[in-house]
Amino acid sequence: SYLITKLLEGLGNKVGLTSTIIFKIGKDEWLNDKKMTMLGRFHLQKMLRQMANEECKYAIIETSSEGIAQYRNKGIDYDVALFTNLSPEHIEAHGSYDKYKKAKAKLFSYLERGRDKGVPKTAIINIDDKETDYFLGFNNNNIGYTLKDSYKKQAKSIISAKNLRIDELGIKFFISGIEFKSKLLGEFNAYNLLAAITCCNALGKKLEELVKGVKEIESVPGRMEFINEGQNFQVIVDYAHEPASMRALYGIVREIPHKRVIHIFGATGGGRDKSRRPILGEITDQNANIIILTNDDPYDENQEKIVSDIKKGIKKKKEGESLFVIMDREKAIELSIDSAEDGDIVLITGKGSEQKIAIDGKMLPWDDRKIARTYLQNKNTH
Repeated sequence: SYLITKLLEGLGNKVGLTSTIIFKIGKDEWLNDKKMTMLGRFHLQKMLRQMANEECKYAIIETSSEGIAQYRNKGIDYDVALFTNLSPEHIEAHGSYDKYKKAKAKLFSYLERGRDKGVPKTAIINIDDKETDYFLGFNNNNIGYTLKDSYKKQAKSIISAKNLRIDELGIKFFISGIEFKSKLLGEFNAYNLLAAITCCNALGKKLEELVKGVKEIESVPGRMEFINEGQNFQVIVDYAHEPASMRALYGIVREIPHKRVIHIFGATGGGRDKSRRPILGEITDQNANIIILTNDDPYDENQEKIVSDIKKGIKKKKEGESLFVIMDREKAIELSIDSAEDGDIVLITGKGSEQKIAIDGKMLPWDDRKIARTYLQNKNTH
């Protein structure tokens, strides 16, 4: 949603956005401080009204499965719906993977029933995903996109990226002979860029018009965001909080020259997806040199129990040597930066650019990036 917004803005359009990362109404833009991807129905409608009052041409609404299940999308007439991928997430909230998938799919069934505003109702589908066939079954006007030259006859047209190159410098690919370059890193960002290009193209924007906008997007807040205060090691803040995104993150980290990886993370409490905790531990155990376990929105759940669940997946690290538990997240970040040496990578994951942390029933102001920046500045002055 952020990339689509930036591409449309780059073409001179006024855009409104509600997303996990950012809220935006025309020129006014601020980080999401609500700790929810999709706002409640009335708040969302109020923002849409403000977007209309500001004469925004496009409204980009990041629509979550939980938001759909709670009818927060009621009253929104979507014109374009985008399916990026599906991985086991929010399973405990929905009851099963199949119910989670069906909740996601409701967006596409709503699309066909939406009010006709003179814009073709279009479903844009990642046809490389294993659930492609299911999501292609809801709409007549399907547009597919692919990095792997996939083909689906249900897709009315397909945007295919050719000659893909992904390395530590960024991403490059060609669409219909037109070259696209970006400083964003990793395969998942190649997919995100291709999805954004496909959406804009479906809205009538020419591919060649989008080249400049793609090149100008240098980072996304809290997504593989490098925090640089002149230090001789890398600090990366990322939202990765479930197994698929954690694996994707390490896929990028392996491409970046480094000595050690120091990884600070936890797992969300409040009964959310407990089954993924040891899996996160296992992934990090296989990829990081030093692990620092800490809190990550424990809500009202016992923090020690959450960490204990994660530790079940960590077999190779010895506590006190390459595995540390520091419940205070700020102190964990401080330790990681103090411990980092020339050529290391410090990964701070789970919260990205979130502006609050949920502990013991309270929502407290927070920003991993600001905290990391503060300790980097302190380290540089000593």
